[in-house]
Amino acid sequence: MLRYILKRLMIMLVTLWIIVTLTFILMVSIPGSPFNSERGTNEAVQANLEAHYNLDEPYIIQYLLYLKSIVTFDFGPSIKQPSQTVNDMLGRGFPISFELGIMTIIVAVISGVTLGVFAALKHNNVIDYLAMGFAVLGISIPNFVLATLLIQQLAVNLEIFPVARWLSPAHMILPITALATGPMAIIARLTRSTMLEVLTQDYIKMARAKGLSPWKIIIKHALKNALLPVVTIMGTLLASILTGTFVIEKIFAVPGMGKYFVESINQRDYPVIMGTTVFYSSFLIIMLFLVDIAYGILDPRIKIHKKGGE
Repeated sequence: MLRYILKRLMIMLVTLWIIVTLTFILMVSIPGSPFNSERGTNEAVQANLEAHYNLDEPYIIQYLLYLKSIVTFDFGPSIKQPSQTVNDMLGRGFPISFELGIMTIIVAVISGVTLGVFAALKHNNVIDYLAMGFAVLGISIPNFVLATLLIQQLAVNLEIFPVARWLSPAHMILPITALATGPMAIIARLTRSTMLEVLTQDYIKMARAKGLSPWKIIIKHALKNALLPVVTIMGTLLASILTGTFVIEKIFAVPGMGKYFVESINQRDYPVIMGTTVFYSSFLIIMLFLVDIAYGILDPRIKIHKKGGE
């Protein structure tokens, strides 16, 4: 097991290095300078600013400086907001984005699993058709479209929920709903299909023959095995949720990292782009690693074998 963990850690580091390198190449491949759009900036001032941020150095030197900032986790000041460092922005915005992401995952998993279980238990019933119809709509509608509809109908027309802040649970309902609907629909459909398969297994029939209560059979015996495919796709869902928070935060004016990331791209704020990319990439890679470990714990049939099948 230790050998497997060390191997995965090495893969994680290589993956992160590739992401960092590609991000750097994409940044420097864009023509122009971050200071070209500054009003009243003459060539001399622009040259001084580029020298201050090491943008006048050869690309290889800039790349090595970026690697150094990653290793020391010190991304320096923002180009467009020099009074703030990238670390300050991460410390201020990430807790809000993390709260949004975690609450979205919890809502998506609980509601998706519940919907899928009820649809499987009521197979080919009205509840099954309604649940799967809702799941199809959830998968089909992009979260930014759903967010716009929620704002228009529930916040503007009916004035039920507030928007553009992150102060109370009422402000959180619409962003979480818009972000969780898609993953919830995927989990519901997957849970239903696996639950239907599990309920036909011999050990479930044996449990019924022993006279166990239906809910005890479902919760204790069937649900655990039905959740294994859900755990398998959690890595993909985590990626979609984390990237989706940027768009949803911008739409609902949530003061998380999405605000800084989108603005940094528009303004070509290199330190902020690199800092947020590295931070979120590292976070996502770690989450994927934990999902793999959790899958092995949930399914004792999965073993880590040595090379050669030993």
